[in-house]
Amino acid sequence: MEVRKIYQIISDNRAGEHQLIRVIDESGEDYLYPVAYFVPIALPQAVAAVFA
Repeated sequence: MEVRKIYQIISDNRAGEHQLIRVIDESGEDYLYPVAYFVPIALPQAVAAVFA
C-alpha cells in the first residue's frame, strides 16, 4: 500500500460488520484492512470507468 494512492474496494458486508474494508492492491489481490486506514472519495464518472 502507498500513501495517497487510489485503491479500488470490493463490497463485503461481513467485513464491514467488523469495521474492515476489502481493498485490491497492486498485485490484483484483495485483502482486508481497517476502515480507518482509508478515506472514501467520489470520482468523476470518466475516472471511475477506468477502474471498471
